[in-house]
Amino acid sequence: MVTKRQYVEYLISTPVNYTGSNLAKHLDGVSHDAVTDYLSKDRLTARHVWELARQLIEDSPKAYLIADDSVQNKRYSRQIEMVKAQYSGNEHEVVRGIGVVNLVHSNGEDYYPVDYRIYAPDADGKTKNDHFREMLLNAFHDKHVQAETILFDSWYASEDNLKLIYRLNKIFVTRLKANRLVSLEPKRWIHLQDIEWSELDLQQGIPVKLKKVPFKVRLFKVVAPNGDIDWIITNDFSRSVTSQVVQDAGDVAWQIEQLHRELKQLTGSEKCECRLQRSQRNHIACSYQAWFSLKVKADELGKTLYDLKHGLLYEFLRAELRQPRIPAYETF
Repeated sequence: MVTKRQYVEYLISTPVNYTGSNLAKHLDGVSHDAVTDYLSKDRLTARHVWELARQLIEDSPKAYLIADDSVQNKRYSRQIEMVKAQYSGNEHEVVRGIGVVNLVHSNGEDYYPVDYRIYAPDADGKTKNDHFREMLLNAFHDKHVQAETILFDSWYASEDNLKLIYRLNKIFVTRLKANRLVSLEPKRWIHLQDIEWSELDLQQGIPVKLKKVPFKVRLFKVVAPNGDIDWIITNDFSRSVTSQVVQDAGDVAWQIEQLHRELKQLTGSEKCECRLQRSQRNHIACSYQAWFSLKVKADELGKTLYDLKHGLLYEFLRAELRQPRIPAYETF
């Protein structure tokens, strides 16, 4: 028999191999079948992530909610349920994998996942945008999160999503795709690159209208040192909001990418080889708990999550160097 605690501690401790067969090899009295039975019979949900996060987040109106999705790469899998072809921002191409839409809470420095949804349209008929809106409503109506600013990428900048945030009386900061049309005057739609900008406009942004959005937004043009351009909009018309403020919000939004990397590299979230969708869901849920375990301990010790995880092999290496069990082969 394998318990959830044992499985989570395995994900925390194993350095590379996250398979059930590897766990069975290293846990006395446990077979590979016992591991697969546990993963297929338990029923873990995203609710547990909120139970872990609620005591850790520093929530206030000044906090942020960040939304984005990540693909658990199953490139070489052909028989795992829920696997489908989808675009991966990490790979910059379409890959076969399981999509996960995440909602992360940040106070500007510390960040914690507070909700997630598995993208499985064949099972529930929901799009990633459906999951986005569902998690936001749940965060404010059920979890009573106080954060007032929501950060997300251009994929989620649809009119329905923007209108929902507006109705919730919250602030959004998001990028627009370069092909989006805007209006500076009634019934005249132009491409973003056709707008003329003064120095003052670049600092303070300009009010524009988006198609099918019944309120104006504030558009910023942010030019990177290499010449790349980001088009950023917000519904916050406060005088204190400048180009630097929206760029700083973009830096906070990047924290969700850090979470995605940490889940994959430190907890093996995409490494489960089980075929059943229930097993994949339970493995992903346990990966979040493993992340929280690493995060809490790393904060306690003043380390990064990577230092903490890699440090698990530190004493082993020191012992081997003092007295190698496999000495170097030499000729005399």
